[in-house]
This record gives sequence, structure tokens and C-alpha cells, in this order.
Amino acid sequence: MHKDNGKRKFIPVFAAAVIVSLLIVAGIVVLFDPFYVYHKPLPGLKAVLNDKEYQCTGTLKHFDYDAVIAGSSVCENFNNGWFDEGFDCTSVKAIRSYGATADLVYLLDMAYEHRDVKQVFYNIDPSSLYSPTETTYVSTGCPVYLYDDNPLNDWKYLFNKDVLMEKIPYMLAKSRSGYDEGDSYNWAQWKTFHHLMCMTMYERLPEVAEMQDEHMYDELARENTALLTGMVKAHPETEFIFFFSPYSMCWWDNAYRNGERDAVLSAERICIEELIGYENARVYYYQDDADIITNLDNYMDTIHFSKDINHYVCDSLIQGRDRLTEDNYDEVLDGMYELSERIIDEYIKEYYPD
Repeated sequence: MHKDNGKRKFIPVFAAAVIVSLLIVAGIVVLFDPFYVYHKPLPGLKAVLNDKEYQCTGTLKHFDYDAVIAGSSVCENFNNGWFDEGFDCTSVKAIRSYGATADLVYLLDMAYEHRDVKQVFYNIDPSSLYSPTETTYVSTGCPVYLYDDNPLNDWKYLFNKDVLMEKIPYMLAKSRSGYDEGDSYNWAQWKTFHHLMCMTMYERLPEVAEMQDEHMYDELARENTALLTGMVKAHPETEFIFFFSPYSMCWWDNAYRNGERDAVLSAERICIEELIGYENARVYYYQDDADIITNLDNYMDTIHFSKDINHYVCDSLIQGRDRLTEDNYDEVLDGMYELSERIIDEYIKEYYPD
């Protein structure tokens, strides 16, 4: 009898202890909130942003900002402070590694739900113009429980060992260091930018394929462009600054060798022709900067360039350099075609002699 009574007393006490422990854990996560699901950083703590899939949505919902830097991984090495100073704004980043148009528009729609956005700085990756027009968060395994407003699935965050034992201590340690909040999601400090690294990462096709139909991506380009123009039209109060970042000549060499070069340029032309017609949109083109793209010491692979190039692009946007207009876009795109020809015939041979 006495033993049974002891068991009966132990079970509720144990259950209560478990519940209290879980509440304490959840309380710690909510208090420090390293993914900013519930609030912006506590007073005295810095916004430590190094995990875009888990933190982008929280910053868009809870941070104080009036501008968004939207784009793929090539935008991660921008320092927010460059834009803040140059454009007199307060910016956050909306980053999606794949840079798919639908994904970035999804993030920007979230920003508009929570803030008045006066400026959007949007990097257009060529591949985003001929990617599917559906969001990819679910299909690529993103933590979608952080992307909704459903508290019932937050247990994956609140009772996460890695959040408690790794993410919170890391956030606290970085807050006490000289961490620059403007370097949100920055990865450049751990990478090597050198022509040997770029060449190592470039798997050059041994044969040149026949050039494919230049219009094969046109339909997808129109659909993706419609997502962008729909956003521009829906928010006339926002100044949209679109820009094409400078990919290395290895990327253009690959586009030529796999037969996609003409189709890529056609997709870009479709997008540019549409965007430059809106009063609240500007388009800038940096893909044709031969000094940058033919120097492989600027790159770690075919696409990703050093932080110095990010700074150059930002300064160019601030100064309004290389803007596309109705009067010059044909000439610029024709020039990109000619530059791609010189890449194949001349520049690439410095690194890949025939």
C-alpha cells in the first residue's frame, strides 16, 4: 500500500517538473529569440543575423526598417549600412539563396504586411527569370513553421536543443563582440577569392553544344517579370531599384558552351523592357563590366564575387551609374552579347588556353 501511494505521488510531481522545465526552456527561447520570431533584439543586444532561412521572416515582421535589400546569396555580402547612408534609409535583407522570383516576392509581400516600405533594392539573377513561378520553400525543406503566424507549430522552435544550446549562446557572444549588424548574413570573411578557386569550382564543359532557340525561356521570363511588375504596380509609393550583378566570365562561358547564352539574353531583354516603363522603377546593369567579370581574382566560383564588388555595386547604385533607359537598353544588351563573344574568343583563353 505504501509503495503504491509513493508511486501515485511521484507521477504528478514528475509530470509537474517536466512541465515546469519545458516552460522554462520555452521562456528562455521567447526571451532571447535568436530567430526573432516574436520580437526584435532585446535592449543591449545586437541583431545577429547569420542564418537567413531561419531569420529573414522574423526580421521582416519585427525589425524597424523602411527599405529592403532583396536577392540571392550574391546580396549577402552587402553591408546594410552602405545603403542606409547612401539612400538615407533603414534597411533589412530579404535573402533567398536560389533567388527565385516567387520566393523573393513572397518575402517582400511579408515586408509590406508589417511595414511601410519606401525603397526596395532588388538583385535580378538571370536564372530567376526562367525558374518556375511557384515558391520553393516547402519543396526545398525550409522551416516553414517560421514562415506562418500559427503558434501551434512553434514547438519546433521553442523546444529545440540547438536553439537553446547553440543559437542563443552564439547570439549573446556576438553581441558582446565587435559584430557589425550591417554585415547580416555575410559569408565573405570565410571564403577565398582567387582565379584558382574560381577555376576549381567551374566544371567546364568539354564540348560546345549547339546554340538553342533564343526564345525558349521567353514564356517563363514573361511570367516571372509579371510577378515583379505586379509588385511595382501594387506599391506606387515604393521606389524599386532593380539591378543585375556582375557574374564572372566563366558563367557566360558556360552559358555559351551549354547553348543557353542567347536565351538568357532574350529573357533579360523581356524583363528589362517591362520594368523600365514604370515611373517608380529603375533598372541598373553591371553584368557587362569587363574589368570586373574578366578578372577571376574577384570570384570564388562562377557567380559569387568578393565584398569589394558588392561595395562597388552599391556605390554605383547610389551614384546612379549604368542605369538602363528606353534609349540605351538595346545598345547595352547588344554590347553584352558582343562581350560574351570576346569572352569566348579572347578573355577566357588566358585561363583556359585551347
